[in-house]
Amino acid sequence: MAATSAGGGGGKNFKVVLLGEGCVGKTSLVLRYVENKFNEKHLTTLQASFLNKKLNIGGKRVNLAIWDTAGQERFHALGPIYYRDSNGAILVYDITDEDSFTKVKNWVKELRKMLGNDIALCIAGNKIDLEKQRNVSVAEAEAYAATVGAKHYLTSAKLNKGIEEMFLDVSKRMLEASPSDDLSKGGTSSKSSRKTVTIVEDDEAQQTSSGGCCS
Repeated sequence: MAATSAGGGGGKNFKVVLLGEGCVGKTSLVLRYVENKFNEKHLTTLQASFLNKKLNIGGKRVNLAIWDTAGQERFHALGPIYYRDSNGAILVYDITDEDSFTKVKNWVKELRKMLGNDIALCIAGNKIDLEKQRNVSVAEAEAYAATVGAKHYLTSAKLNKGIEEMFLDVSKRMLEASPSDDLSKGGTSSKSSRKTVTIVEDDEAQQTSSGGCCS
């Protein structure tokens, strides 16, 4: 079922948070999905930012508030501020970086502990354009995702692969879990009304590999 842009107001409001280690490509996935943009330079998110996307799923309007969080360890303690009222979470790792996959497992434990099974989870193995440098096997990632009730997607912001399908899937699952009369909690608090997008360009990261940091 294809998702199309929805016009007008109303509809279901859902909050989706992206979590993962720094430099795995969270910002690039969001920018590719919402604005169809890709930047070869590494984009570092400071604390968090969010973008909105409107969908129409089976005749139902869905408004997504997509929160992109900082991956650096020093921002980890801020995580609960951003994910505590989320309906869905996308946990991103870099297929060339095994440690980033381990970090995803830690985030899943944290989310389940804080939010139980009420949150729809997707795990994104990002940077499939760097397949030759893969350090996390697809079979291992898919097996892990199945044990925690998450869907696993292979994505690349650079190639624009897997991203639409992943966001559509998490949106459908949030819609299914949502009471029909509940216009939900997606980003109506004072904290989420601030649309601050703070991005700095890191030229050094671009030089570390041909694919940059945000493919």
